[in-house]
Amino acid sequence: MSDDTSRTSEEHLAENDNADNPEATSPTDGGEPTKKKKRRRRGRRRKAGASENGAPATTDAADETPTGDADEAVEEKRESPKPAKRRRELKPVDATDPDLFDQEIGWEEMGLKGAALEGLKAAGFKKPTFIQSMLIPRALTGRDVLGQAKTGTGKTAAFGLPMIQMVTPGDPFQALILAPTRELATQIGDEIRNLGKFTDLSVVPVYGGQSIRIQVEKLNKKPEIIVGTPGRIMDMVERRHLSLKHVKFAVLDEVDRMLDIGFRDDIRRILGMCPKDRQTMVVSATISPEIEDLARRYMNEPEKIVTAKDSLTVRMVKQYYLPANPWDKRRLLIHLLTHEEPALTVVFCRLKRTVDQVTEKLVDKGIEAYAMHGDMRQAKRESVLSKIKRGGLGVLVASDLASRGLDIEGITHVINYDLPDDPEVYVHRIGRTARAGREGVAWTFVTPEQGKLLTEIENLTNAEIPRLEYPDFESSERPKNWRDEPTGGRPPVEVRGVNKTARNRLEAAAPPPANKIDEKKLAAKFPGGIVPTKLPGKRMGGKVRTARSNKLDL
Repeated sequence: MSDDTSRTSEEHLAENDNADNPEATSPTDGGEPTKKKKRRRRGRRRKAGASENGAPATTDAADETPTGDADEAVEEKRESPKPAKRRRELKPVDATDPDLFDQEIGWEEMGLKGAALEGLKAAGFKKPTFIQSMLIPRALTGRDVLGQAKTGTGKTAAFGLPMIQMVTPGDPFQALILAPTRELATQIGDEIRNLGKFTDLSVVPVYGGQSIRIQVEKLNKKPEIIVGTPGRIMDMVERRHLSLKHVKFAVLDEVDRMLDIGFRDDIRRILGMCPKDRQTMVVSATISPEIEDLARRYMNEPEKIVTAKDSLTVRMVKQYYLPANPWDKRRLLIHLLTHEEPALTVVFCRLKRTVDQVTEKLVDKGIEAYAMHGDMRQAKRESVLSKIKRGGLGVLVASDLASRGLDIEGITHVINYDLPDDPEVYVHRIGRTARAGREGVAWTFVTPEQGKLLTEIENLTNAEIPRLEYPDFESSERPKNWRDEPTGGRPPVEVRGVNKTARNRLEAAAPPPANKIDEKKLAAKFPGGIVPTKLPGKRMGGKVRTARSNKLDL
């Protein structure tokens, strides 16, 4: 196999940038025009990929990418003219729905004004959700608030809009927002940055997994709002790159998940370092007695707000699940995209390797698709986003981390190629669509082993996800060379030659079964034939003198 087949999809995108220019040259080919080079490669592929009878190269039973120069095939497919797809417009969500939006109050009546109100209207929000209508007026008065609402009801805007309005531009490290994961921290930062785009405020996410040097450079610019995970926040404080002495606003988002992960001690230390006269807001999908007790220790007479209304994200997105075997998912994805003809679609995969493989397969089938994952440089990421925005139509295949905070208008469909292990991540995934008050569609591939996980998602969203099937799609048998994707962690080790019966090590071993003795033989062993059934009422209690005790008396 040539070196071309080992290249990444980033190089595919880089070459695609020069494909529209016939005079573009390749630095590795001595200035030879790109068109001539590609014609020569196509000729070599036809010779090398054909069999003795002239048949083209075959694919394996698992429907893998064809052998040969796969990267060049991707580029040729992208360059070839494609039939225009029919854009499927989704109707806006009814802003007068009393189950989703509060009809009795408007944004101005809650006290929002200026740049915060302009950013809100530019984002397309018409009516507030119930958590927003209840939390924003109280937060604008400076009170501490303890809010509980379902995932997908707009909690980020509920605490973000008052913060945008009350934070003073130019004063560093005024606001601190704690989130349980780096993905959520990135998403919160992007949403607050989007709502506050008419202000001069700077928002910096701080989380593990990213270079400390890059984050230190951003912190040295003295941003007003910091969004981060408790562990990295403490790290930056200990390194003296971040000071909490000037925090006026502290927010704990999804505090229930932070406690589950084990950030209890870090949260206490961080809140203990902040000034006592700060304003504190705690929002979560669930508030247990432990969470409320911890929050009230570091809050000043907070007002508790509980809403039980439906999730905005869940109601705005039409959800379906499609049963599929792991080896049939690629064919099902192609079948879905070619039959439904969605507009702009985001396909979520769990592994970066799967992202590249799925992208190549879609392009090979004539579907305009681009990859995005954590190994891509920022320049390539921006190049992909620019192509999608210019084209208006296409498919983005992405991993969860790379897709967080996607600022792409017009995403109408989300496909969960791999079902996430965390139901909360599922809600954030489908929230990539249904933006600016419009509906969206979410399709999820579910393998036979993921039935329990699908039930957990339905319990979280409080909605039954209907099943979607295509009678013209036939599932195939498991290929002999199919290998399941790793689920994370070390593979299980099979130990042979031992008893596999499950046993609790803390339980006492069961006594061996007693041999039943004939009653006549049992009576013969005791004088008079009376068999005792219990211990005697009076016992010596260890007072019997023995030969050993007599020697000791001497």
